[in-house]
Amino acid sequence: MGKKNIPEKHQIWVDARKRFRLSDAHIQMARELGLNPKKFGKLDNHDQEPWKAPLSDFIESIYFKQFGKTRPDQVRSIEQIVKDQAKKKAERKAQKQTQQDSTDNSDTVTG
Repeated sequence: MGKKNIPEKHQIWVDARKRFRLSDAHIQMARELGLNPKKFGKLDNHDQEPWKAPLSDFIESIYFKQFGKTRPDQVRSIEQIVKDQAKKKAERKAQKQTQQDSTDNSDTVTG
C-alpha cells in the first residue's frame, strides 16, 4: 500500500485515523478543533487509565462544548479534501492560463 499523493500535512491525519481507529467524522472534528494528531497518544485511553474516556468520546465531548453540536454538518474524508483541493487548484490554473492567453492575444493585435 503506497501513499496516493497525499501531502504530508494531511498524511499525518490519515495515519492517526488508522492508528487510533477513528472515523472520518472524528478526524474532521479534531481538525476543526485544532488538535495535533501527533499528541493523540497522550489523549488516548490505554486501558490502564480508567478515568480517561476513549479518544473518540473525548473528541466528541470537546467538539460539543466548542460548537454546540455532536457532529459536523458535512463529513468529508481526508482523501476527499485532498481531491477537492487538487481539483480547485487545477481549475484556478486553467482559468489563469486562459486569462493569460487572452491577454497575450490582445497584445499582439494592438501591438
